[in-house]
Amino acid sequence: MVAHVGLISLSVSLLSMPCLPRIGFTKRRPFPMAALSDDPVQEWILTEGKATRITGIRPVGGGCINLANRYDTDAGSFFVKTNRSIGPPIFEAEAIGLDAMYETRTIRVPKPFKVGPLRNRGSYIIMEYIEFGSSRSNQSVLGRKLAEMHKAGKSDKGFGFPVNNTVGSTPQINTWCSDWIQFYGEHRLGYQLKLAQDQYGDSTIYQRGQRLIKNMAPLFEDIVIEPCLLHGDLWSGNITSDKNGEPVILDPACYYGHNEAEFGMSWCAGFGGSFYTSYFEVMPKRPGFEKRRDLYLLYHYLNHYNLFGSGYRSSAISIIDDYLRMLNA
Repeated sequence: MVAHVGLISLSVSLLSMPCLPRIGFTKRRPFPMAALSDDPVQEWILTEGKATRITGIRPVGGGCINLANRYDTDAGSFFVKTNRSIGPPIFEAEAIGLDAMYETRTIRVPKPFKVGPLRNRGSYIIMEYIEFGSSRSNQSVLGRKLAEMHKAGKSDKGFGFPVNNTVGSTPQINTWCSDWIQFYGEHRLGYQLKLAQDQYGDSTIYQRGQRLIKNMAPLFEDIVIEPCLLHGDLWSGNITSDKNGEPVILDPACYYGHNEAEFGMSWCAGFGGSFYTSYFEVMPKRPGFEKRRDLYLLYHYLNHYNLFGSGYRSSAISIIDDYLRMLNA
């Protein structure tokens, strides 16, 4: 999700708003929640974090909603995000996404440690502090590592995720579904189209978008789609490198979906030729990739339209109209 602010320098969400309630998921234990205390962040650091003293607390800039701080201790550094306006579920969803990506042991992400409520109101998340390098990650390495994550992160429950989360501040519905076309039509495009109709009274984009959803199946002919673990919001502000030059990805909106959907924010991710070459060496390009590419851009253009207004409407409706002509719908 790109907002009209500067790039994030550490794992700080651009937009964080309350998400929908958790969906039950018996196979994954809930992310550890902290008990309430006067300062639960410092309490965790000085107990489970295995530190005996905190040597410094420094603010980290770049976020427009969450507050972010680096806690330096005699046991190392921790990265902490807090927000007085939200409860723990949104940070818990972020932690579950980070943990899922971390467990693939492919591309580097900050390891989440603890989520919990703040005293009086609000919530926090404690995670690994990663020392960032001075430049963006190598495009070739980024492409290969991302493909390795997609290849390793599989789901036996279909398309979706154990919890609903957010893309920017927009709720992202991740109810499990066995059919990708149905999932993407209902929980991605359909949700955004309904939001545009409700928010702006935009019946034109809603009606044309619904026609596209009903007629988009031919774009997926002759391919088998397997659920892959996706970051879900991969733009340049969520991509960096560590001090050794290894790629790091941040602030996810994870779900299991078609791997090609990961490129939906490519219009502001800066992916170059070496990125795609390395990616497709691990995850080969499937027939019809070019025809489906704009379909995945559409979800994020619609989301930007709903979040930031009419400046993104023309891009969204142009994609819809192009597909309606292509499909004779």
